[in-house]
Order: sequence, then structure tokens, then C-alpha cells
Amino acid sequence: MEKLSKTSLNYYLSEYLEDLMRAGVKDFRRTPSQAAQTPSDESELPQPAAKPTPKPKREPDVQTTPELRVVAPQTKKVESPEDERAKALAEIAAQVAQCKFCPNLVANRTQTVFGSGDPYAELCFIGEGPGAEEDARGVPFVGRSGQLLTDMIEKGMKLKRESVFICNIVRCRPPQNRNPERQEADNCRPFLDATLDVVKPKYICCLGSIAATNLLKVDSPIGKLRGTVHDYNGAKVVCTYHPAYLLRNPPAKKQAWEDLQLLMREMGLLE
Repeated sequence: MEKLSKTSLNYYLSEYLEDLMRAGVKDFRRTPSQAAQTPSDESELPQPAAKPTPKPKREPDVQTTPELRVVAPQTKKVESPEDERAKALAEIAAQVAQCKFCPNLVANRTQTVFGSGDPYAELCFIGEGPGAEEDARGVPFVGRSGQLLTDMIEKGMKLKRESVFICNIVRCRPPQNRNPERQEADNCRPFLDATLDVVKPKYICCLGSIAATNLLKVDSPIGKLRGTVHDYNGAKVVCTYHPAYLLRNPPAKKQAWEDLQLLMREMGLLE
């Protein structure tokens, strides 16, 4: 049998298939090799290669501020200057109460009389020593002379007694209310200086010659010391008569009022 060429074979196969179709044949069976080559449905069609999923873009590292936990500090009560000075004065008063430098005064006293008033006062009054009532109560200037001093402060100067500080050259009552001796004043001087160092008054009024001569360390009589502004460690000092002297010599109250007016002008309380 003559071998057909590939072209002739394709021709006869085409004619044969057309004859079958004209005869009503519709189902054409394909060989397994053909079925494998031809996909049966769209799902079997070769899919394009999937694009590689891009790696998520890495955000740059951001340094965040760590959360702060605020802790309330432990508050400590701060003492005011007045509290500090009151404490310092109390310590000096405790030392005065134990003092035994002057045997005659120690034997005669009921208690020591330290001082009283505002520890932050700008004005300090200094007398000579406590009397009988002061010795009994432990407070300076509470007898008749103390009442006159209160009037001088409140009625004359228009100040409150509790707004000033009041003390004496010596802190123990001399026997029979005599004047303090020089040695007794010298023994008590460290306590006086320490007290004034704490209070830091801007103005001092010396009541009587004992207070004036011991504070200023002079020997001049009170008549020559009054009427002039003196100095004690930067504080302005005015000297006048002791209230006890004014009670015995009422005419001297006029001069004492002049001294207070001088003090008030220095303090800016009087034009």
C-alpha cells in the first residue's frame, strides 16, 4: 500500500470528519494524549505565574519617650523665720534657767526672767532687771512700771506690746530690787548679745542708765545719752528714762515723750 504523505493524510481525515458530521455524529472521542494536551475547562488552563508577594515595607524605628510615672515628693514642713527664732530663743532661755554665775542672784530668784514679745520684732526695749512681780511670773515689765511701759508703747507709739521684744540686762532679780552690779551684768551679757543676735532688731530703746551704759559700754549718765541716736551692731539705739523713774518723777515724762518721738522719727512712724 502506497504510503500517504502527511498532507494527503490530513486531507482525507478532514473529509472523513465532515462526512461524520453530516451523518449526525457529534461526540468525537479524543485520545488520552489529546485530552491531556487540551484542558477540559478554564480552570485547567495554565495560569500565569503569580507575582511574588512583596515584603511589607519596614517602617523606620521610632524612639518613643518612655512613659513617666510622677511620684509626689515627700513634703517636709519648713519652719518660718519666726518659728526658727522662737526655737533659738527658747534654747537660750533654757541656758539662762540653768545659769549659776551669780550666786547672790541665784539664791534670791524664784525663776529667771528671759524676755517676751515678737521674736521678729524691729524694736526691742531693754530694762535693767526683773522686780518682785516679774520674778514671780517670769515675764519682764508686768508690775506698775510694766503698765506704764505698755502705755508708752500702745498709747504713745501706737504699737502693740506683743509686736515688740522686751528684756533686761540681767535675767535674775537682784536682792531688794537693787541695781545690778557690773560683774552681774557682765556675766549675763552673753545671753543679752545672743538674744539680740536672734531677734535682730533694727531699733533699741534703753530704759534707764543701767541698760544704756551696759549695752553701749559707756559711763555717761542718762541725761547725756538721751536725745542722741547711738549704734549697737547696726541697730539704732535711743535712750530714755526707766518707767520706774517716771513713776517717781512724773515731770520727766515730758522728756521721755521727746525721746519716744525721736525713736518714732527714726522708725518712720512720725514725720
